[in-house]
Amino acid sequence: MIGYFSDFERTFSTVDQLRRRMEHVFGGADPAVFATDTSWPRTSVYDAGDALVLVADLPGVKDSDIDLTLEQDQLTLAGERKVQAPEGHTVHRQERRGARFSRTFNLPFKVDANALTADLKDGVLTVRLPKAPEAQARKITVKAG
Repeated sequence: MIGYFSDFERTFSTVDQLRRRMEHVFGGADPAVFATDTSWPRTSVYDAGDALVLVADLPGVKDSDIDLTLEQDQLTLAGERKVQAPEGHTVHRQERRGARFSRTFNLPFKVDANALTADLKDGVLTVRLPKAPEAQARKITVKAG
């Protein structure tokens, strides 16, 4: 029984050592730092009936640092989160990092590009993409013959 616990303890010690080395290598970096990470910013996309709505979490990003592009059936959300110490201040610890990001979303239907709206409030971007008239559902009247 004693040998079992020492084997168990050694295994967890080795795993803990590996975890510490990985943290050292990557420095506990925010996933947003890596340009290859396509999961930042976190988004939700839903069909609101008359429009497609995209909601993205963009804490610390200014509206002037966001670039939205609609090309045919693709919406691209790109930008940069800039993190700087206020002027005249000295940084003692910096865990928040700046990052460039870009995500492209394939749209399931044609949208009215002229009626598209985008609002940034409290670090949440909401993009409303109204459906083009030909993509909207139509009510068909049935006549008795």
